[in-house]
Amino acid sequence: MNGSNHSCEHEHELRMYQHLIYAVVYTAILVPGLIGNVLALWVFHVYVKETKKAVIFMMNLAMADLLQVLSLPLRIYYYLNHSWPFGHFLCMFCFYLKYVNMYASIYFLACISARRCMLIIYPLHYGLSKRHLDRRLCAAGWLVVCLTCLPFPLLRSGTSVEACFSELPMTPVSASTGVTLITLAELFGFVAPLTLVLTCSWRTAASLRQKTGVLQDSGEKRKALKMVLSCAGVFLFCFAPYHITFPLDFLAKSNTVASCAFHNFILRCHPVTLCLASLNSCLDPIMYYFTTDEFKRRLSRQELPESLQLHRRFSCTTGEDKAAQPELME
Repeated sequence: MNGSNHSCEHEHELRMYQHLIYAVVYTAILVPGLIGNVLALWVFHVYVKETKKAVIFMMNLAMADLLQVLSLPLRIYYYLNHSWPFGHFLCMFCFYLKYVNMYASIYFLACISARRCMLIIYPLHYGLSKRHLDRRLCAAGWLVVCLTCLPFPLLRSGTSVEACFSELPMTPVSASTGVTLITLAELFGFVAPLTLVLTCSWRTAASLRQKTGVLQDSGEKRKALKMVLSCAGVFLFCFAPYHITFPLDFLAKSNTVASCAFHNFILRCHPVTLCLASLNSCLDPIMYYFTTDEFKRRLSRQELPESLQLHRRFSCTTGEDKAAQPELME
């Protein structure tokens, strides 16, 4: 793989364009993303014992989003000042967090869809407590995502003391290695989870037409369908554009395609799709609010004082309540 940043137009002009896009979008994401995900974690902590409907997956999704949001001030500084003074390690760590957030979000959105779908289709089996299973799925998901995202920073070299993120030169690898890594990322990081989310949407929608079964509450099914469709919407809006331009960006940066028009078009489109992938940090809390009754209820004016009292009681518990602390992560 050729790591050249060659462009058919002035490199400085393209760099300023990319920095402007990133700075504007990340600044717009920072405050609502921070407030929304901190609030989401607090609400889930307060009412987590009241429900079993994929809450542990929502908590982990909010944690993934919050990790990315916390790295945005450093990114914004870099794109506004066009220089990185914080050292090579912090650059690589922030670069790594971006992809960990993306693929952790994809994983947990798929888990939320599957959990809600299974609760509707197999209510007796999945209506029972599955907290330990959910916790293991979350731990396994974090481990796999963190390991499989390591190639992103490892394939970047830190020869420049001022450049960071996508402007870091790529470590040369063979074309076959590059194609293999991109194919694996596309199949297991996007196509497989997308197939699962769309299948869950179809199965949940089909269950609305069924009149037999243990769970006859069409209102509950409609709420589950709204959650699953919201996951699919966020998934497609945020992550589909990036995974379309991802292999094309590789072709452009490796100069596999010699066309100047193609080269410049992709290098201008890819930053936009990368920004769309970051928008999930803002869209996920909105999804919680409009698809989760408990979330909306805890933020209502009538319920907020009660939620605060419940939070203080949980924070001050000792003895018997300490033994129940692991359940707060569910």
